[in-house]
Amino acid sequence: MNDFTGGISPIQGPGSGGPNKITDGGSIGETDKSFNDLLKEQIGKVDQLQKEAGLAVESLAMGNTDNVTEVMAAVEKAGIAFKMLMQIRNKLMDAYREVSRMQV
Repeated sequence: MNDFTGGISPIQGPGSGGPNKITDGGSIGETDKSFNDLLKEQIGKVDQLQKEAGLAVESLAMGNTDNVTEVMAAVEKAGIAFKMLMQIRNKLMDAYREVSRMQV
């Protein structure tokens, strides 16, 4: 993976056509994957990136590698993916609070 988001794709808006279900690529289209499944998958990807970054740092500390650039890239990739996941969480919490304040 060359992107720093760990494979987390942006979710496109409702103007792209088709039913409002989220596909593997993050665009709107038909799929059997629920939002819950997609969220769990993305959390797993962020977790994997963090584990890879931890192993890279450990490898550098033990002297098994001397490629500091690669280690820093892995750490930064994991950090950015985690920050993005936290922003998604924050937006979901904001949406939940807004819905809970609605009067029926």
